[in-house]
Amino acid sequence: MLTSLKRFTEQRNNKVLLDDTLLILTMAVLAGCGLIYEYLLSHYAGRVLGVMESTIYTMIGLMIVAMGLGAFAARSIKCPFNGFIWLELIIALLGTSAILMIGGLIAVTQLLPQLIADTFALPPDALPRGGMIKSLSYIALKSPYFFGFILGFFIGMEIPLIARIREIVHQKHLEHNLGTMYGADYIGAGIGAAIWVTFLLAIDISEASALTASLNLIAGCIFLTRYWSMLKWRKTLLALHLVFSLLIGLVFNYGNNWLNQMSNLLYLDKVVYTDKTRYQQLTFTERNMGNSQRTVLNFYLNGRLQFSSADEHIYHSYLVTPALAGSARQEKVLIIGGGDGLGLRDVLRWPTENVTLIDLDQKLLDTFSQPAQYLPSRLATKINALTQSSFNDPRVEVIAADAFLAIDQLLAKHRYFDTIIVDLPDPSHPDLNKLYSVNFYARLKQLLSADGLMAIQSTSPYHAKKAFIAIANTVKAADFAHVEQYHDNVPSFGQWGWTIAAKQGLAPSARLAQLSALPVAQNWLTLPMIKNAFEFPKDFYQNREAIPVNYLGSHVVYQLHQNAWRNQQGLEQASLQQ
Repeated sequence: MLTSLKRFTEQRNNKVLLDDTLLILTMAVLAGCGLIYEYLLSHYAGRVLGVMESTIYTMIGLMIVAMGLGAFAARSIKCPFNGFIWLELIIALLGTSAILMIGGLIAVTQLLPQLIADTFALPPDALPRGGMIKSLSYIALKSPYFFGFILGFFIGMEIPLIARIREIVHQKHLEHNLGTMYGADYIGAGIGAAIWVTFLLAIDISEASALTASLNLIAGCIFLTRYWSMLKWRKTLLALHLVFSLLIGLVFNYGNNWLNQMSNLLYLDKVVYTDKTRYQQLTFTERNMGNSQRTVLNFYLNGRLQFSSADEHIYHSYLVTPALAGSARQEKVLIIGGGDGLGLRDVLRWPTENVTLIDLDQKLLDTFSQPAQYLPSRLATKINALTQSSFNDPRVEVIAADAFLAIDQLLAKHRYFDTIIVDLPDPSHPDLNKLYSVNFYARLKQLLSADGLMAIQSTSPYHAKKAFIAIANTVKAADFAHVEQYHDNVPSFGQWGWTIAAKQGLAPSARLAQLSALPVAQNWLTLPMIKNAFEFPKDFYQNREAIPVNYLGSHVVYQLHQNAWRNQQGLEQASLQQ
């Protein structure tokens, strides 16, 4: 009798131990899933809304609040076993389909004005954008927050339900139950963050969501089989798991195509290619100008226009020519950014011996340096024609790295350059802000020859005047002897500006004033145009001293840039234009 009782007790203890281990591991896995959902939704919402940083913070904060509310709501669930399995089904469904639903809503609201215009034969300049259409567009653009809140609400129910199941398994109140659950939650969230950074960030967002949702479904299946006798609606739950498995498989295999088709409706022109790198979304669009004219090719990063083949020569001529023309020599040139190879193309027209280009995104570099391997043949031909195969020039050295760190390696090797050209995207993200800081410019100064010049892409002096001036103030604070700015109209962007700096000697404009002609003939730009570009409207720099310098970590340029574009266009309008 005692032996039988002892055996029974051991079996029960082993079962409790197995269940306990299962519950704790499940909690850790689901915590990782929850964090990944936060990242997925905030990452996608940032791309859709065009204000990455504030969107990410808002989404994560909103989901955390929703989780708290979900934890309170979990008290109303009578049977934690049934409740948990239904909960995982709901989370799996939302997790795998939320981004597709968001993309669909936004696509419909973008397509609706054109459908109405076609139905009623409205002219192109009379597309309905106000009233109900505007309200629907606003709702669609805010839908990521709605899905984030709903998903966070259900995720918040997981800890209380598993904690209750754990006490039922042990058949007693567990003193450290919540501490154990939260410990598993924190560890699992940390592992989830690591998986996001090392693996999921590099794959398509629909594949990442499907893989994450599959873990929720697996957790539900394990509970379904483990606690089968304690459940109601068992066959229904089993059938739903099978149906949702099929849905997740479809999203994993076809979700990215569906999402791309919906995202393509956000662009005015035909999308001819889109791809995702570890750092950004690449999109090429094409506009047919008629049989007698060339098509216009546009390139976007995360929905922001980077160049248009119609007028990129204007931008790149102003970026490259003044700095090279004003430098004493052009033998060694450093380009920071410019992974599309267009600035490089213009530099190679000068008598250079070596051009070093540093860009963070290896896949972006590969796309433009080897377009035939990555792009459709017709598009690859056009890219080669634009870049003139600049990356294949033997004088070019390409470094795929973070420029903020890579320039330290150049300094350690005692490299120097006759001209430095900084061709970075606008400071629309805090990660880019460090490349507009005093620290960065001061180290570039050490790489610049004494009689050389540095030119910097400096955003719009019209739309983002304070950010534009702040860049010049920051370069000046890096102890450059002369810092000047110039501007002109680039039709695709409007008024655009650049900063140019000299380490010592004459100011850049004074050097250019001494020239009677440009040393290298240009197809479009002339010397008088360059000289006139240094002229700004009266009182443009009147409050220059009040605009702060961008020190490392201060985020001054980023904040000024974001505030300027928000005030100029509004978030919704900016998103529509992207």
